[in-house]
Amino acid sequence: MLLKKVCHRGHNFMSGAASVIHFFLTWVVLSLYEAYLGLNEKPFENTPDPRFLYRSGDLEDLYTRLLYTLSSRHGAAMIAGESGCGKTMMARALLHELDPDKTEIALLSNLCRTADEFLREVLYQLGEEGIDLDRALLVHRIHDLVFDAYSNGRETVVVLDEAQLLEDPGIFEEIRLLLNLQLDDAFLITLLLVGQPPLADRVRKHGALDQRIATRGFLRPFDEQDTTDYVEFRLQIAGRKEPLFSAEALDLVFEYSNGIPRKSTTFATSLW
Repeated sequence: MLLKKVCHRGHNFMSGAASVIHFFLTWVVLSLYEAYLGLNEKPFENTPDPRFLYRSGDLEDLYTRLLYTLSSRHGAAMIAGESGCGKTMMARALLHELDPDKTEIALLSNLCRTADEFLREVLYQLGEEGIDLDRALLVHRIHDLVFDAYSNGRETVVVLDEAQLLEDPGIFEEIRLLLNLQLDDAFLITLLLVGQPPLADRVRKHGALDQRIATRGFLRPFDEQDTTDYVEFRLQIAGRKEPLFSAEALDLVFEYSNGIPRKSTTFATSLW
């Protein structure tokens, strides 16, 4: 029995060691391959790294307007668009532009089903628990934190990602009420709504909230030229100084992706 245990442990050790060696060799091969291609890192990872946000002409204008809204206490902004068009990446890039020493950020990416869940999540993202608080106390505590931040020279920005999933009308009413936190000439809280096209339809049904959206934009798939520029931009950010793909390969990227950045990224990975 003892011999069996020793053998079993030896087998597990050898299997673990083999896995580590395989991972290390794979990493070495990929690193050498990237170096051979003139890359410092992987250019086509499907993660919301703001460094890889490609801003075409139209997107540059939208980005500038959104950044102005977020950094100047202008109330609310909204980014809508089809899945894979870069909404979350743009939101992350905008947040990176804000001074961390002067900004409190509450990033909500979990689905809230009720207005109370929404308020508790806002409070939690601002650094406090609100499990045992009723609505009135939740609202008062959020207000206190926002005023404290303002008194200390800090702006409060609340970001709702995947906001098209919000269905309870009460949540949209609470969003509107949060925007009532104002001075005579500025909002004390700034909201950024990010989501797929149904979000815009839902906001329009809440007229008082819709009127408070200072800046809104809709992200659409790239055309063929922007798709080419997008792929080459990602390669440049990753360290590549010369074009890597042929014109025919870039045509295939556009044909496969229909200009949707996430699909372009996925397909470009298979080409290199």
